[in-house]
Amino acid sequence: MREPALASRLRLAVVRLNRKLRAQRAGQNVTLTQLAALSTLYKCGSLTPSKLAAKEGVQPPSMTRVIAALEDLGYVERSPHPTDGRQSIVTLTPVGLSFVRETISVREAWLDRKLAELSGEEREVLSHAAEIIDRMAGNE
Repeated sequence: MREPALASRLRLAVVRLNRKLRAQRAGQNVTLTQLAALSTLYKCGSLTPSKLAAKEGVQPPSMTRVIAALEDLGYVERSPHPTDGRQSIVTLTPVGLSFVRETISVREAWLDRKLAELSGEEREVLSHAAEIIDRMAGNE
């Protein structure tokens, strides 16, 4: 049985929390699209621009612009593909890796502060909810 009120409340709560978390960044010189690409490289390792575009759900020309901007900032570098001369490999630089880790740290610190405002019982409920939400997200 569908619970529209629960579905709506959960959707809005997840969107609002995500918006608040995305606002917590190590620096404002990177757009959210650029940060998403950096995060994907952090999670997945080096990728071709086309694979990075596919993972981010954007068109390759858009990703080319994102990569160029991140290169200008010194956060990524391109190297030749080992087997396909038409392709390149995009890799996080040490500066880019540091930026991603710092952003993760800033976001988790913000979330830790918010969690500290809750009761132990509320944190336990959220712990169970996180498991359920993770399971829901993994079953797409």
